[in-house]
Amino acid sequence: MIGLRTLPRRRVQDQAEKPFWISFSDLMTALMVLFLVAMAVALMAVTQGLQRVEAEKLAREEAVKACMADVARLARKPEFQGIRVRDNAIEFGALAEFEKRDYDLTPARRSFLRRFVPQLVEVARGGQCSRWLKRVVVEGFASQEGSYLFNLNLSLQRSQRLLCVLLDPHAADAPSEQDRRVIRKLFLVGGSSFNALKQSAEESRRVELKLEFRELGEKQETPPEIPWDEDPKCPLDRS
Repeated sequence: MIGLRTLPRRRVQDQAEKPFWISFSDLMTALMVLFLVAMAVALMAVTQGLQRVEAEKLAREEAVKACMADVARLARKPEFQGIRVRDNAIEFGALAEFEKRDYDLTPARRSFLRRFVPQLVEVARGGQCSRWLKRVVVEGFASQEGSYLFNLNLSLQRSQRLLCVLLDPHAADAPSEQDRRVIRKLFLVGGSSFNALKQSAEESRRVELKLEFRELGEKQETPPEIPWDEDPKCPLDRS
């Protein structure tokens, strides 16, 4: 048509040359997403750590129960009739009782303990016990007859007497040298005076064994090497 002119088109600028500016709201959204991802990863790590600790705690508890179950089975043998396993303690009852104001054991009781403890050592060194068992505490007890300090010393002497019985190399039924070495490293003497009294004074004059286990995360300590000796002389012997 005459008189009509087409206006010149504006040159479209290259979009690639325009700088890209992210909006402030988009920036905050991106930062929030990154924060949520970081929190999710951190929570997952914490949750997995707690689950691992709980699993290790449960495994320890099961191992300790299995260990004490092995000890209970040992105590149920006909030749050890009279022993009672309660919690982590081994109660001998009349099989390891003492006379009034005395810390000696009859030959029959000595022989019984020399037969039982080596088998207990065998249980402690294998199975579920070996990983968590820390030590075996020999606890001596006394009746209420006498003063507190006298009975406290008497309790310690009764505990020491048990170790003297077990470590005597010249006894006819002495444990093997290997067992005696383990006993010396693993057993610890303790005294309880007239704590944990029994129904009668006779039952209170006794000695027991208590198994102690390492806590979760507690490192297994290596006992120091003490020069080995075969001295059969017990310091408690009067002569």
